[in-house]
Amino acid sequence: MKFRPVRNFIGGEFVESSVEHAELRSPLDGSLLTSVPLSTAAEVDAAVMAAAKAFPDWSGRTIKERAQVAYRYRELLLQNIDELALLIHKEHGKTPDEGRAEIVRAIEVTEFACSLPQLIAGEVLEVSRGIECRVDHIPVGVVASIVPFNFPMMVPHWTIPIAMTLGNTFLFKPSEKVPLSARRTAELLAEAGLPAGVFNVVHGTRSAVEAICDHPEIKAVTFVGSTEVAKSVYVRSATRLKRVLALGGAKNHLIVLPDAAVEQTASNVVASMAGCAGQRCMAAASMLAVGQVEPIIEQVCAVARGLVPGETLGPVISAEAKTRIEGFIAEAEQAGAVVLVDGRNTVVPGREGGFYIGATVIDKVRPDMKIAQEEVFGPVLSIIRTKDVEEAIAIENASPYGNAAAVYTQNGGLARSIVERTSAGMVGVNVGVPVPVEPFGFGGWNDSRFGVGDITGKSSIGFWTQSRKTTTRWH
Repeated sequence: MKFRPVRNFIGGEFVESSVEHAELRSPLDGSLLTSVPLSTAAEVDAAVMAAAKAFPDWSGRTIKERAQVAYRYRELLLQNIDELALLIHKEHGKTPDEGRAEIVRAIEVTEFACSLPQLIAGEVLEVSRGIECRVDHIPVGVVASIVPFNFPMMVPHWTIPIAMTLGNTFLFKPSEKVPLSARRTAELLAEAGLPAGVFNVVHGTRSAVEAICDHPEIKAVTFVGSTEVAKSVYVRSATRLKRVLALGGAKNHLIVLPDAAVEQTASNVVASMAGCAGQRCMAAASMLAVGQVEPIIEQVCAVARGLVPGETLGPVISAEAKTRIEGFIAEAEQAGAVVLVDGRNTVVPGREGGFYIGATVIDKVRPDMKIAQEEVFGPVLSIIRTKDVEEAIAIENASPYGNAAAVYTQNGGLARSIVERTSAGMVGVNVGVPVPVEPFGFGGWNDSRFGVGDITGKSSIGFWTQSRKTTTRWH
């Protein structure tokens, strides 16, 4: 075991758990990394009680004081970025560069949290002579965040620094597949001066998630993961009268027009498809090839073949994920698709136990195929041929998801027209991973999001706070 066993973090301390533990294996080589507790409702309740106890003091502090903790934490993220990137590499399998890029995004959201004192300054207006109206943003209480494995640092930081700087106390349920980054996050927050109980970590699987949804003292819940589970979390939490924002899966379409810049488009499409081994909800899933774009497809294949598993392309998260993704490829081939670049059966010398899939490009995929409809979550690009822009837009609009879309062209007017007609919350023009930068919020449409607002950016303020309106009249 390369790392000491993981423990829950409750009330400012790492606590031993008598519950069942699961072994965690490295996606890099299959070796035993650590063990993680599969917490029950009792552990969730203990964490909630610790957060509730810390709430009066933490929420009673000025937002400027709370933002100072966020600022010190930001400095610690910067100081430890290389260590954190290596930790992500070891537990998730991302390349160290991908790990660093993820932490940079976590730092950006933390910087946004540092700016909150300026963004939520109370509004005051003398509405008539001697009568004043004021609006203040009040934290909702104990809140919780449930996150997936694919971004051990970035996705948790969509919520942690914003929610806590606004005065809430926090329960964090990380993926049981990447618990080490969560432990380090708790340590750095404590080092930044965060009071005990404000931030708590409970590890586990379904039982822990259900306990979070059900707990009466948790006032707001965010979730990021598959659409199926997002729906379940949304319904279960909302039924208990909680605020809920649940982000689901995606099936992102990149519309490529014949006038697109060949080399730029090809490298960008492959980066979107294979970055983080395709394990992200913003990854390119389907390339809608409009008309004659053969030079671009040939270049896409050339760039994909240039990626080296184990060096420039990391593994997928587990043996089960590898089997599932390779099953998608095989099924598409059997249904008549043509595999132009085949990443199946990839073995990295010296890491034979790792879970690697090479970059894969599949042509002549039909919209009715399973691989064109379901989220693959691997370094696989499906090419769907369309005769014109209208057909491409119709295919994109027919997807039940609505996370991201992109168009590649040198025609500004046409690009604008396509952007306006896509059914997605985040759209790129010659950008294959159109993730907004703070203060613009992250959030999709349709079956990619359940709830109102975005999980980051200015609109997140309304989720983590409630407004108090005060009208004053003096005689």
